Amino acid sequence: MAIKNLWSVLAGVGLVFTSLAVVGEDDRRRGLDVAPASLPLYQQECGSCHFAYQPGLLPATSWKKIMAGLDDHFGDNAALAATDRDAIENYLLYNAADHAREYRAVKIARSLYPEETPMRITEVPYIVHKHREIPSSVIKGNTQIGSLSNCNACHTRAETGSYSEREINVPGHGRWDD
Repeated sequence: MAIKNLWSVLAGVGLVFTSLAVVGEDDRRRGLDVAPASLPLYQQECGSCHFAYQPGLLPATSWKKIMAGLDDHFGDNAALAATDRDAIENYLLYNAADHAREYRAVKIARSLYPEETPMRITEVPYIVHKHREIPSSVIKGNTQIGSLSNCNACHTRAETGSYSEREINVPGHGRWDD
């Protein structure tokens, strides 16, 4: 009987440690700004023309609408084979801001009204708010940046999903401080 109780206690302790490990993983993900783009097919297909934006920068409704219009993707034909399109769309929808647990992705999702479907990351209220103090001349007048959609021009670790203000370096201006 004592051995049976010992096994029950050990099993309980194991469950506690397993639970802590899972909570620890959730905490690490919540500490991230957005999860890095991790699907090689997405990085290859989308990243060959522009920065491979992390799925957590837009809600699922936006990604769905963007993927439905690849034949006229902001003036370019970005049509894909059906299997590739489906794989990329599933990845984007599953990891979209409104399904993510990462810090900034959650803030992005919360900044949107339920019926909002921004087609550009630069239209997301949270992103607009975070960039409100930057004069347009610093962005549009700077050939190294050009537009807010060029995230990695200033956010030195954007590819890793980090958009920390401590890591901003505006070309031609240096570190950005609010």
